Amino acid sequence: MHRVGSAGNNSNSTRPRKEKRLTYVLNDADDTKHCAGINCLSVSKSSASDGCNYLFTGSRDGTLKRWTLAEDAASCSATLESHVDWVNDAVITGDNTLVSCSSDTTLKTWNCLSGGTCTRTLRQHSDYVTCLAAAEKNSNLVASGGLGGEVFVWDIEAAVTPLSKPSDAMEEDCSNGVNGSGNSLPITGLRTISSSNSISAHTIQSHGYVPTAVKGHKESVYALAMNDSGTLLVSGGTEKVVRVWDPRTGLKTMKLRGHTDNIRALLLDSTGRFCLSGSSDSMIRLWDLGQQRCVHSYAVHTDSVWALASTPTFNHVYSGGRDLSLYLTDLATRESLLLCTGEHPILQLALHDDNIWAATTDSSVHRWPAEGRNPQKVFQRGGSFLAGNLSFSRARVSLEGSTPVSNSILLCSLCNGGCCMLLFLLFPLEIPVLKLNSFGVSKVPVYKEPTFTIPGTPGIVQHEILNNRRHVLTKDTAGLVKLWEITRGVVVEDYGKVSFEEKKEQLFEMVSIPAWFTVDTRLGSLSVHLDTPQCFSAEMYSADLQIAGKPEDDKVNLARETLKGLLAHWLAKRRQKVGSQASANGDVLSGKDITTRSLTHSRIEVDGNVENDSMVYPPFEFSTVSPPSIITEGSQGGPWRKKITDLDGTEDEKDFPYWCLDCVLNNRLPPRENTKCSFYLHPCEGSAVQILTQGKLSAPRILRIHKVVNYVVEKMVFDKPSDGVNSDGTFPGLAGGPLQHSAVGDSFRSGLKPWQKIKPSIEILCNNQANSNTVLSPEMSLATVRAYVWKKPEDLVLNYRVVQGK
Repeated sequence: MHRVGSAGNNSNSTRPRKEKRLTYVLNDADDTKHCAGINCLSVSKSSASDGCNYLFTGSRDGTLKRWTLAEDAASCSATLESHVDWVNDAVITGDNTLVSCSSDTTLKTWNCLSGGTCTRTLRQHSDYVTCLAAAEKNSNLVASGGLGGEVFVWDIEAAVTPLSKPSDAMEEDCSNGVNGSGNSLPITGLRTISSSNSISAHTIQSHGYVPTAVKGHKESVYALAMNDSGTLLVSGGTEKVVRVWDPRTGLKTMKLRGHTDNIRALLLDSTGRFCLSGSSDSMIRLWDLGQQRCVHSYAVHTDSVWALASTPTFNHVYSGGRDLSLYLTDLATRESLLLCTGEHPILQLALHDDNIWAATTDSSVHRWPAEGRNPQKVFQRGGSFLAGNLSFSRARVSLEGSTPVSNSILLCSLCNGGCCMLLFLLFPLEIPVLKLNSFGVSKVPVYKEPTFTIPGTPGIVQHEILNNRRHVLTKDTAGLVKLWEITRGVVVEDYGKVSFEEKKEQLFEMVSIPAWFTVDTRLGSLSVHLDTPQCFSAEMYSADLQIAGKPEDDKVNLARETLKGLLAHWLAKRRQKVGSQASANGDVLSGKDITTRSLTHSRIEVDGNVENDSMVYPPFEFSTVSPPSIITEGSQGGPWRKKITDLDGTEDEKDFPYWCLDCVLNNRLPPRENTKCSFYLHPCEGSAVQILTQGKLSAPRILRIHKVVNYVVEKMVFDKPSDGVNSDGTFPGLAGGPLQHSAVGDSFRSGLKPWQKIKPSIEILCNNQANSNTVLSPEMSLATVRAYVWKKPEDLVLNYRVVQGK
């Protein structure tokens, strides 16, 4: 699974330091919709402050959205963007505080009624945070659970209370939370619970909030629930047991066994007497915590149960999961009803009056009728069945084995009440009770269509980086194939529903450009990763990028210009803030503005081919209508995510990687590898034409073959030893520096293609193809020839010959 790259902090100075990554996430046309599965839902009912009902959704695209609900409408009124990985759960505490958790290992608090500002980031987990639980009547209490068996209980009011400024050492080394503006708070130790269930305090710092650490799980936790008063906490996960805790102390009070697979959903009634659990063993179990035992089990689903929601009286439960179905079950009578069947697994449910919202692995959210205030109305429609007490998989094995059918209860409940029932009742509490639809008889759901849908956009599920290293071909969940231009963050071609593989073959180009970025689609969209120094390895001529007003032979570093385009808004804001000071100094921005780090010239090099300005060329202009988001981190506070248009200019080295700022502000690039290509230039076999060379030659990887032709002609036509090869074997004017290529000949700078003016005509071949009709194209680069024609690890060998009669 994807993790955000961060800088290492090694005590061993001899090991190379891993630099921090900068990622930008591309957004399609409509940013008011989710583009990946919805992991969580939370409903906030109207309050006296604004009188609106809100639905909060958390997605695998890394964002939360606030939807203002009307009778049959929902509008996105805010996008909450700060997490850098999947949002896994969200709960509302108090009147207007939303708490979310993510695979980025953090919890975040938000003001529900704000425009999407993160008020605090809580960092205590060491791995993915998978689930949350809140106490409805104790608005400050929230529990969080995650991978590795970590469970913490938070007093949210205390956790978000601003602390006094820590010392420099504390601020530099660690943080327990980061507010919306990125200011860091000190990290604190955990109150751990030993094997004897006693609490011992381990405080790293002498001040700051310390959440209660609930110790006991040996494996990952996927479900939590808390009673209304916050006096009882239940947890479950891959250990297949339900653990019960006192969240005030972290003490474990009991362990409940019965499930045979992972526990994925938990509910507690308001008093904390009864608990419902849903498991990957397809079972729902009702536990009496007073008696410390399972009092009922319900075989309703045919696959994993991932979501549970109960009526306020805890008499009925709604359940959904991997079998794509939503069921309603009467806990007392065991009567069950299939409400609806969808196309995607159900991940979470939220009851809202007489409706229920269902979150699935799709990017849309559906609202279904539920009669939550009087569920018996639904049962009056008919079509119900009695839930069994053994899972379908175990019951099927029993029926397919030696157990006679008379030892089972077979229930057939087809629609419209026209059903028959074969009842063989021998041992009512121990034998399986099965719906015939588990053996192939279809059951008709009560509802065919949802009453309302909040649509999402199709998420990207397949991608291919094209050879030109500027375009990425994608395919989404709707089957649409699109072509993205990475350096502008836009879709340049929508091919519709076509074959992805065929389109990839059609777009193939015989061109070799270094892999200067990587891509993943974990968030349902394109996430483009830039890592130094690899990202600065790709260059192109300005003529190939069609940059008007720039010399055609000027080299353009793709990563540098992309960073300039991404940070254009930030740079404009920054210049507004420091403009008067910079103007007084006669320098717009300097290295002193961005860093206190000692940057020596042994680690960096100045790109002398590009002026030190902030001009953004058209091939690198990013959209402000659907701006990309940046995911990165600086020297403090951990990873963060923000739209490029939301940057306010105050971000500095604490927020950005220093190499990124040094590139944009000071035009300094780190040392780059593989920017040159070594080769030999020899006449073809049998050719009488000779030129003056001195062994191995060296030129930029992007040098075109027509430049090699020019060199051959010049050395063959003109007898100027002083203009020959440099002592180090490089082309004069071709080995770098501001005059690159300019010394090859003035005639090659005119409007016509250089090779069109050459007399006599010269052809360049590779692999000594003297008897071949295949001649290297003048437009091919040395890198392309090496990759697609030479295909050997040794230095490239080129051959030239004079073509008579041309």
